[in-house]
Amino acid sequence: MSHKIVIPIGPYHPLQEEPEFFRLYVDGEKVVDIDIVIGYMHRGIEELSEHNHFDQVPFLVERICGICSHSHPNAYVLAVEDILGGERNVVPERALYIRTIIDEMQRIHSHLLWLGLAGHFIGYNTVWMWAWRYREPILDMFEMITGNRQHYAMCKVGGVRRDIRPQDIPILRKALDELVPVIDMFKGAVMDDPVIQARLKGIGILNRQQAIDWCAVGPTARAAGLDIDVRRDEPYGVTDRLKWNVIIEKDGDIFAKTKVRILELYESINMIRQCLDKLPEGPIDADIKDIPPGEGIGRVEAPRGECFHYVRADGTNRPIRHKIRAPSYMNVASNKVAAVGGTISDAAITLAAVDPCYCCTERTAVLEKGSEKKIMNGFDLIKLSQEKTEKIRNNKDNRD
Repeated sequence: MSHKIVIPIGPYHPLQEEPEFFRLYVDGEKVVDIDIVIGYMHRGIEELSEHNHFDQVPFLVERICGICSHSHPNAYVLAVEDILGGERNVVPERALYIRTIIDEMQRIHSHLLWLGLAGHFIGYNTVWMWAWRYREPILDMFEMITGNRQHYAMCKVGGVRRDIRPQDIPILRKALDELVPVIDMFKGAVMDDPVIQARLKGIGILNRQQAIDWCAVGPTARAAGLDIDVRRDEPYGVTDRLKWNVIIEKDGDIFAKTKVRILELYESINMIRQCLDKLPEGPIDADIKDIPPGEGIGRVEAPRGECFHYVRADGTNRPIRHKIRAPSYMNVASNKVAAVGGTISDAAITLAAVDPCYCCTERTAVLEKGSEKKIMNGFDLIKLSQEKTEKIRNNKDNRD
């Protein structure tokens, strides 16, 4: 006679890059339910933003995530520019193209990183080493253009902080040209491999209706047949001036999620090439003196899906409210259905298939003492940290 038992994954687990807690309820080898517990990585970004002036906030929010560190400042400046009348009315043409180039370079970097981790998760370490090797040229291009391999510090309200020099363009084109046969290799090594297909097909399925019900975004949603992409549906930068395709699959399993990300690499290269061909001359930023009272929203298609920022201004030099919704906040919850019905051995790779960023996701923290629970705000967390520091200091003094 079978009976349900609980198997924890996390808060610290080899296949979870950051702390998060998944409580699996299993009947034999089958997962019959899952609890998702967040709150281990809360950093109070929204509260901190409201204590910085408008030009400081991009440096803060790009640290929400190191992998897609252009998406958050991009969405933030779009929200502020919405207050000013819209991106197209404020930002110079050259800056719009540069924003799009950086955005798609980031997508290439992120998808290759995920592909390598996915290979590692299923024991295909050759894919892991290849993918991480071949993302290095993209990181080199980031360093050449922005000065940084991560946290690019490009976005500012009204434009970008750094230009793309004429001598950099041939180097960037060459890097993109050399990347195409590499992606061809991955396409063959991953998508045509019968062992990988046996391991990933039919696993971690999120069907179209479930993707709608759980508000999934990005490759997670497109792999389930949802034809959504912010770049097309609500264009920003110059995404509506380029020819490219939204990649859609219908099976909703891990193999479909992998396929979507690999094929999106080709589209990103194509978009960057078009931007370089059309890159106009001119200034890269506008002289923005003040932010008037108002509220605005910014939406971008981050590598993981829609990244949403809301900003409210009162005429001072800092936002009085800044609300952030990262794509993982939606996609992680979809594991409530995607992981259920599979086996224990499938659970970890299913959780990782949405390309989760847990530090992007966190919005609150809950303190549990026995049966009591308390939702912690930013000041509560600071006080708790101070009390713990004082306790550590006293213990040290006692030992001395």
